[in-house]
Amino acid sequence: MDCKQIIKDSVESKVEDYMSLVKSMYENPEIGNEEFETMELLSSYLEKAGFETTKGYVVPTGFLGKYETGKPGPKIAFMCEYDALPEVGHGCGHNLIAGIGIAAGEALKAVIDQFGGTVLVVGTPAEENFGGKVSMAEAGVFDDVDAALMVHPGTSSGLGGRSNAINPVKFEFFGKNAHGCHPQDGASALDAAVMTYIQINLLRQFVEKNTFIHGIIRDGGAAANVIPAYTSMEYYFRAPTMKYALEVTDKAIECAKGACLATGTTFKTSIYECPYEDTLINYTLADILNDKYTELGVPDIEPVNEVGDGSTDVGAVSYKCPTIQGRIKIADTCVTGHSKEMAAATISPEGKNGLIKAAEGIALTALELLEKPELLQKVKDEFIAATK
Repeated sequence: MDCKQIIKDSVESKVEDYMSLVKSMYENPEIGNEEFETMELLSSYLEKAGFETTKGYVVPTGFLGKYETGKPGPKIAFMCEYDALPEVGHGCGHNLIAGIGIAAGEALKAVIDQFGGTVLVVGTPAEENFGGKVSMAEAGVFDDVDAALMVHPGTSSGLGGRSNAINPVKFEFFGKNAHGCHPQDGASALDAAVMTYIQINLLRQFVEKNTFIHGIIRDGGAAANVIPAYTSMEYYFRAPTMKYALEVTDKAIECAKGACLATGTTFKTSIYECPYEDTLINYTLADILNDKYTELGVPDIEPVNEVGDGSTDVGAVSYKCPTIQGRIKIADTCVTGHSKEMAAATISPEGKNGLIKAAEGIALTALELLEKPELLQKVKDEFIAATK
């Protein structure tokens, strides 16, 4: 039997096992950095499937499944996400991402002995806010990986694309309490926050294309008749590159300086979540995935998205090794991301079909790299050129 058929048979013969994992995560969602039961569930499956597993890998809820052939060859990583969202559960489909990654890893394991090399299934928690992939990238997990692959579910199928860098900044303002009838005795931290908020809003028309600024007043005071001595705001500054996100952040900080000078208050800033790099595109990997999706009969494959909007910790991996995050359709366009309806789609028949197509797609992409060393070298050369 040829390797392509072995990969397809591996995914399709075990799809009910994978969907059982997906459903278990759906019914027991855990938010970022709290996915201890999910880590146990997934790493236990991998151990039974013949992978050497490590729990608490790099971060407390991370894991690694490794299969080594004992012969030299490429190191291929499949990434799993599995953190849920508050209130809506797996509204971003991370439970299905985990199922896809495990299915692809097990499928490639079934053929890699013929070529040599290593299969990694990397459990990367806390994508939504705390960047498990960032911690792993900084720890060197992907430094010697030849290609890292994953697929995200949604309302369309495609070859992935760019994402925006994001810099999450907290502003804290410090004033002086006073009675509302004697405001001259105080200094309003709320006034400083509101003035800063307005000034940052005025920045919007002066930033470059595909740059986004959004924030909230987190703490605004405790009583209407007390001049607030403390307020805080939380902001996301997103841009096509981290360099420009930091430039916009600096302009926002100047807004806060001016507001504090005007109100007789002080402020400080801090990073309250994990900053994410933009995502580099590897067009060679995208071309291979396009071929595999086409072979598998995936309809309406969208090309590489050249315009980033959202942000993801996959960006950190894309600066360490050739990386792709494809997409697979599991719901109609009327279903929004980060919703209970999207969560439900992960355990639907469409979700099951999406798991099969996505897992086979990235496993067959990896197989192509094993079979054609010159193609793998092209992938690596493109990565080197992009990161110079």
